[in-house]
Amino acid sequence: MPDISSAPSTPQQAGRGQAGPSAEPATSLVVGLDIGGSKTHGALWADGVLVGEARAGSANVQNVTPDDAARNLAELFRELTPAGGADVAQVVAGSGGVDTAGDAERLRGLIRPHAPGAAIDVVHDTRLILAAGGARTGIAVIAGTGSVAWGVDGEGREARSGGWGYLLGDEGSGYWVVREAVRRTLHRYDAGQQPDDLDAAVLALNGVATPTELIGLFHSGAGRTYWAAQSRAVFDAARTGHAEAGGIIERAAGDLMQLVLDVVDVIGLPGPVVLGGGLAMHQPDLQARLRYRLSDRGIDDVVFLDRDPVMGVQFLVADSGRAGR
Repeated sequence: MPDISSAPSTPQQAGRGQAGPSAEPATSLVVGLDIGGSKTHGALWADGVLVGEARAGSANVQNVTPDDAARNLAELFRELTPAGGADVAQVVAGSGGVDTAGDAERLRGLIRPHAPGAAIDVVHDTRLILAAGGARTGIAVIAGTGSVAWGVDGEGREARSGGWGYLLGDEGSGYWVVREAVRRTLHRYDAGQQPDDLDAAVLALNGVATPTELIGLFHSGAGRTYWAAQSRAVFDAARTGHAEAGGIIERAAGDLMQLVLDVVDVIGLPGPVVLGGGLAMHQPDLQARLRYRLSDRGIDDVVFLDRDPVMGVQFLVADSGRAGR
């Protein structure tokens, strides 16, 4: 694999000897993809220099149809490689829902038309999280639209907890947080209680007047991404002192902590706990509660990513290159 360990964290202008149309062709183009439940983030490196980024809708076929995934990937590659992907040497794609060899091959099939000559490596998106934290061993946690933890020790032993999808799990995720808020609103309505601030926020975000309208909407085709985006209502309410909103966040922190402890039970704690995903990266209240809970269990090496997980591709490719020497 090409060594891209020296790549900077911000794109460089094409046309300075890297990837501009008037420059010499790059000797090595690498595309990184972070395929989440809500969006796909792509990055392009030319000879180890980050030269472009693009975003599109999710290409995770557990969240969208295969046709939608294909359209979103086509949109992303058009923006990321406007001259076409024929010169791309390697694609590294991290995605949720990659649980079997068949899952990985199906994703390769969606990517291959856009980089026909490339080696396509597909990994679970938790690997990008750990790599973006600069760690070879440790435990990666995603708390975004869904939730999952994965870890690896120095001997290559791996363990995972969660990542089963919203019907079986995803506790502590954005979807779970807002589902609990919707359930609370419905319970209060059934008990004859008037809507409070959190109930009113949930109703307003969905453009409905009564809690019963939420039932049909929740069972419609709105999708997990739609609901997960509304988790902000719970965090906003908690910031104003809403005790039950704070309780939902506290339970989310407890569920995410349990994912970590499940992995620790199998592989020990070989390195840091690195957390990514929209909820983990952008909600300080959840961060503080989770950090406190983990510290109480003797886990203090906790890192919340401050850069996009797709940048972990740099580390993975460079690390693979070192291992191959």
